[in-house]
Amino acid sequence: MIRRELVLHRLERAKESLVEAGLMLEGRHFNTAVSRAYYSAFYAVTALLETEGLASAKHSGVRALLNQHFIKTGKLPKELGRAYADLFEDRQEGDYADMIRFDRDTALTRSEQAKETLIQIEAIVNAWLKEHP
Repeated sequence: MIRRELVLHRLERAKESLVEAGLMLEGRHFNTAVSRAYYSAFYAVTALLETEGLASAKHSGVRALLNQHFIKTGKLPKELGRAYADLFEDRQEGDYADMIRFDRDTALTRSEQAKETLIQIEAIVNAWLKEHP
């Protein structure tokens, strides 16, 4: 798969996962909504990293690359880095820790953070796509 196609594919996955988060939120499946919100942001971040030829086999590596190449450099705001960290931590906790039940407010907040992450990253990726037809 060529790089441009991979970037577009990951953006599409990010959008699909955000829709899924909304559906899970409506269905009161709050842990799954948080997980899908994280994956929306994750796919958006991996699309962004691909524009720079960067990748990691681990979720923690994706987070580190985002911070190193986009947050610390000021290409993306620190708030986005914090939001991604919150999404990452809650997804880990919700998927792997016992007795964790997220409430509606947490799931809604994480979904909103994922949406904002996607919006900001999509703007950068769309500029890259225009330069790489």
